[in-house]
Amino acid sequence: MDAMNKPELIPFRNGRFNQNIAGKINIMEETLDKTIGQMVAEDYRTAQVFKNHKIDFCCKGNRSLEEVAEKNKLDIAVLLKEIAEVRTEKTDDHTDFKSWPLDLLADYIEKKHHRYVEERIPVLRQYLTKLCKVHGNHHPELLKIQEHFDLSAGELTMHMKKEELVLFPWIRKMVKSEQKNESPGAPHFGTVRNPIQAMMQEHENEGERFRQIAKLSDDYTPPEDACSTYRVSFSLLREFEEDLHRHIHLENNILFPKAEVLESELNA
Repeated sequence: MDAMNKPELIPFRNGRFNQNIAGKINIMEETLDKTIGQMVAEDYRTAQVFKNHKIDFCCKGNRSLEEVAEKNKLDIAVLLKEIAEVRTEKTDDHTDFKSWPLDLLADYIEKKHHRYVEERIPVLRQYLTKLCKVHGNHHPELLKIQEHFDLSAGELTMHMKKEELVLFPWIRKMVKSEQKNESPGAPHFGTVRNPIQAMMQEHENEGERFRQIAKLSDDYTPPEDACSTYRVSFSLLREFEEDLHRHIHLENNILFPKAEVLESELNA
């Protein structure tokens, strides 16, 4: 975005310097300098703005606000206003994950999000099987939804095991090495960036699968005459996607970048 199109606030009013407006300029410039993933990492309340505009902040969090505004044909001034507004809202769910030690964050992801996925997969498979059996003839999109979910379930299960058996143990080892002021040695995968890049690509694959599920289900909107199984299935799918978004966000935008920084510091 060039200077002609950039949102502008004038810090002078009636010949006097306006400190409030000057402060807003600084906040706006700091926001524009960050990726959307960094914004959400610093304040998860901003995720709601991106969700409202169907902007992927987890799998594609490495984009600037200018990029997503241009791609989605949105007014960047409106986005900045909405971000500023949600940052002032009070919420009980404002955990500062960015300040957590990496080993604690890895433990949290494993026990909270990995466990959730493992528990929900068989439940959702049961509901979708019943849904397709009863309504599949009249709603063929349900068969595609089931196909996408089954693929996602299999891939996520393998993906989480790779994190639990390879990547997360190495992150914990680096944390212990830092505490003891010693070298962690060389991992068999060369550098932590290698498994991280593989995990991020798999995140993107699952993000795309759920974008397809959301599209096929009209953003998880059941038909007006839908039975209770239909409604519960779509509600569980929406909940699963929302948890997946937060799960991927914690890894892509916080855990992984900090792990790369830690490795660099240990090797310095």
